[in-house]
Amino acid sequence: MNIEQLIKAMTPEIYENMKTAVEIGKWPDGTPLTEEQKETTIQAVMLYDARHSGEHNEPFRIKADGSVQLGKEKASSDFAKQGQVIFKSSANEKD
Repeated sequence: MNIEQLIKAMTPEIYENMKTAVEIGKWPDGTPLTEEQKETTIQAVMLYDARHSGEHNEPFRIKADGSVQLGKEKASSDFAKQGQVIFKSSANEKD
């Protein structure tokens, strides 16, 4: 089974179980995840989330096309477009 088949076969319940397993480091029966299981499960959760959650503007998300939604640059440009100041430095101001 390749990753595409795995993601297509995942149900919302399986997704939630895998997501919880990654968060707490254990499967629902209490068995700890191995390092390999953690890596594979994180990838599967991220891909499932990207394919089933639609487009989000949240930083550091995997988009449906496989690209990564970056955080700081996107947020900064959004604030700049809206004319909002993220922070103001007084380093260049003279007293």
